[in-house]
Amino acid sequence: MPRSVSEGPSHGNRSGGSATPAADEDAGVLVGRIIGGEGSDARQRSGLMARLARVLASGARTAGVRGVASGRWLTETFTDEVVPRIPVRDHATLVRHHNGLDGEGLAEALERNASRATTTTGVVGGALAAAQFTAPPLLLSTPAQLAAETLVVAAVEVKLVAELHECYHRPAQGSATERGLDYVLAWAHNRGVAPLGSPESVTTVLGATARTALRKRLMLLFGRQLGTLGPYLSGAVAGGTLNRAATRSLVSGLRAELRPSAPSETRQRTDSEPS
Repeated sequence: MPRSVSEGPSHGNRSGGSATPAADEDAGVLVGRIIGGEGSDARQRSGLMARLARVLASGARTAGVRGVASGRWLTETFTDEVVPRIPVRDHATLVRHHNGLDGEGLAEALERNASRATTTTGVVGGALAAAQFTAPPLLLSTPAQLAAETLVVAAVEVKLVAELHECYHRPAQGSATERGLDYVLAWAHNRGVAPLGSPESVTTVLGATARTALRKRLMLLFGRQLGTLGPYLSGAVAGGTLNRAATRSLVSGLRAELRPSAPSETRQRTDSEPS
């Protein structure tokens, strides 16, 4: 998982050659583009989501029914392809990107932006589902669409978990891979990163218990995206509302856990901010 990244995830080699198309159709690259700057344009975001769904449909066919139904394929896609592409900004970069905002004000801005992103994902998915109800053959792509929404929402929330740790001066330690897996596990358990050296901290690979927890979390999120399948635009409303509520719930608990241990400088700066 990149850290101190201001320009977003890498988009691969743009100089030409056979490597470029393959990189552009990688699930991790597409998710990175969706949660990055390119996802702010509604039309471009819809196009990227549709491309991601096609890539995932191909991957699901390769994984087979058992791998998909068990959640193993979705979990491996997330940890192996998506997580390394999630751009995490360090504290200094976050402050700079938010015009000097720090402390609780910065945390609230991160929550607001992430909630908007997950809400938009649910709305886009619901709108696509509404269109599919007028074209029944397209319903065959529904599982891939749900998987795409799941991976994007999970990536947004893991990024949020990581950047809240940066905001409160409690970043995960270790290599980029170790930090990324720590944040993923924290997200899976709806809590902060486990202290280094504790039984719950991770190394460069997820153990069986951690992988099971992550798979359950992803499958619960996948189930939540089923709300986008309502007829017409009811799915868009339901999907957006459910995602926003879940993201805010995640943030509420995490901020309460991280806040008491933030350095006194941050707390003093927060106390002095106008209400």
